[in-house]
Amino acid sequence: MLGDQIKKYRKEKKMSQEELAIPLNVVRQTVSKWENNLSVPDAELLIRLAEVLGISVAELLGTDEQPHSESLSAETLAIELARLNEELAKQVQERSLSSRAEQKRNLILFFSMLSMLFALIINNTIVSVLLTFACLLTTVIILYRNTALLTRTTTSVKKLGAVRITTLFNIGVLTVCIVTFVLSEMGILPFSNTDGKFFAMLLVSAIILFTGMISTRLPFNRHTGLRLPWTVHDEDTWNVSHRVLHDLSIPIVLLYLGCTLTVPDFETVTLCAVALWVGLPSVISGVFFWKKMHGR
Repeated sequence: MLGDQIKKYRKEKKMSQEELAIPLNVVRQTVSKWENNLSVPDAELLIRLAEVLGISVAELLGTDEQPHSESLSAETLAIELARLNEELAKQVQERSLSSRAEQKRNLILFFSMLSMLFALIINNTIVSVLLTFACLLTTVIILYRNTALLTRTTTSVKKLGAVRITTLFNIGVLTVCIVTFVLSEMGILPFSNTDGKFFAMLLVSAIILFTGMISTRLPFNRHTGLRLPWTVHDEDTWNVSHRVLHDLSIPIVLLYLGCTLTVPDFETVTLCAVALWVGLPSVISGVFFWKKMHGR
């Protein structure tokens, strides 16, 4: 970038930003903005800047023309400045997007911590659950409304839609769980031990089935899906893990339902089903990633 070139040649001349700014009739902050790629000088300043630094404009811009040519054509100079301004605009936009995304992440983290605080300090179970639910619901809504910003999934409307559908599903599951719990605590919806197991079985089955259906439509990102050290670092590995997740969802649900109805230890069956559902795609994608990295 031009800013790096300016800084390089300024230091070669052993000049400070202030010393460079004086003959150009600009303030030191202007030179600082140039060097930090926050702005670019216009054509007239660029020519004067090259003269002060004792180099040609071509050298300062790093163009393909002869490094010691006295000057660039007006057309070439205009093209180079247009290119630099375009690059600068992209950088400014990227910084703005990163800043906005960081603000949203901090907001999500704040409400997540607040939900944990409510769960720990409030003794009334129903009030604690409702406040915790409100905080978690807020975080999910923030995620839903800023899906494109947080995942940077702007190239495919279809894949962006899959992330939003997943977020809505999470909101639905969270709402059903909280409402069921509150109604049960208030005695409006009495739950026997068998009813609780049946509800949990349906919930786990729904999560596995939905995740399987949506998994191959999710974009490669670090926020949604099967996030493992090897899947988030390689898109091919990501795709393998989610294809396996998709193919296994129905067989695992059928196996889980069958075992739940025949094996008395419900907790162990559920734990094994979830471990199998997550573990197989993890192992298979891990082996794929290892072979890919080692050229096999």
